[in-house]
Amino acid sequence: MGLAPVDRELTPTGFLQLTGHPLRWALLGELSRSDRTVRELTIQVAQPQNLVSYHLGKLRDARLVSARRSSADRRDAYYSVDLTRVGELLTATGGALHPGLRLTLPPPRARSGAVRARVLFLCTGNSARSQMAEALTRKHSDGLVDALSAGSHPKPLHANAVRVMRDEYAIDLAAQRSKHLSVFATERFDRVISLCDRVREVCPEFPGRPETVHWSMPDPSAGHAADDDEASYPDFRQTADELDIRIRFLLAALISPTTPP
Repeated sequence: MGLAPVDRELTPTGFLQLTGHPLRWALLGELSRSDRTVRELTIQVAQPQNLVSYHLGKLRDARLVSARRSSADRRDAYYSVDLTRVGELLTATGGALHPGLRLTLPPPRARSGAVRARVLFLCTGNSARSQMAEALTRKHSDGLVDALSAGSHPKPLHANAVRVMRDEYAIDLAAQRSKHLSVFATERFDRVISLCDRVREVCPEFPGRPETVHWSMPDPSAGHAADDDEASYPDFRQTADELDIRIRFLLAALISPTTPP
């Protein structure tokens, strides 16, 4: 995954000053693990809401974090961190001090061997987001991550989910079928990742208490007629691109730091 040019508005020293604040660093750390609401962040960092909101505002101004209105409760919003931008700024900061400190974002190092992790992706219909996430995880991990997907109210696979995976990522989803999350109720996973604000609220507990992660992502088919594939295709492509970035970072955490080659 290549690094885009760095936004020169935030200098290396400005980046260090911004992220060097202990609370801002803690907020970035929490958001690197899961999208969260302000209320959840105040609990995680044990700080009052007004202080958390103030520092989130600073991080938003620098475009290190962004917010999306919850599709489950429009009065709430989920915050997420732009790990790609953070990586770009870390690279620029190291290189500004010395060329030997220029950082890179290597792809996960896959090698032959047993499955290292099991991940379950959930959304409402299991017709687009979670199916694409499952497929991208399987492809990028070379089989080291056993990825599965399900939904709280399954419906047929959307034609544009099949199309975008085929045209943009050379992945064939045509044989995939939607499944209810109860199918996996007795199975063990290392992480359960919800991609929909609604399904997060009804997600059951799985055996072994796996780490639960939330990626607040809008339904790419929302607001489009069921058969209006051309109009919704750009939204599906944007969703796939965001999933691709998030999954590469997920795999870096699941695969790269463990067993050496």
